[in-house]
Amino acid sequence: MQYLLNVIHDSAENATEAEQAAIVVFNKQMQADGYWVFAGGLGVTDNATVVDNRGEEPLVTDGPFVESKEYVVGFWIIEAPDFDVALKLATDGSKACHRKVEVRPFL
Repeated sequence: MQYLLNVIHDSAENATEAEQAAIVVFNKQMQADGYWVFAGGLGVTDNATVVDNRGEEPLVTDGPFVESKEYVVGFWIIEAPDFDVALKLATDGSKACHRKVEVRPFL
């Protein structure tokens, strides 16, 4: 089953060099173990744009979807046999990037 691991942080600051190095090690281990599908970092929320086309005309607004004290700053998509393995990987990822990680299964 695939899972989304959202990396959550209270600022748009990039990872430190030490955090980046730890993330690279973590990513390589996930690849070697067969869990890796895809990962990426996200730009600052000041550069976000929201599109809402539920009405008669599309509405395009600058900024994040909601104002918040915490933001999704990156993510991993993993392939794991069960939720417990996904939680373990999220725990290791949180340690590597020094940020909170939310685990969500794909439907």
